[in-house]
Amino acid sequence: MKKDIHPKSFSATISCACGNQVQVLSTKGEDVHVEVCSACHPFYTGKQRFLDTAGRIDRFRKKYAKFESK
Repeated sequence: MKKDIHPKSFSATISCACGNQVQVLSTKGEDVHVEVCSACHPFYTGKQRFLDTAGRIDRFRKKYAKFESK
């Protein structure tokens, strides 16, 4: 293997906007700030918002129904 081709790794602290902090190894630096993490992201917390897909499909069909009749 070639010497000195790997990036330097740091023991980093990742800080989220929600206040959660995690200790990891990183090549980005010692302090990394993020806006969303697994502690506050809706997908991971289960507070995901489900869209009314049936209503959206009905509105689409109603809007473009006039083009189907021609």
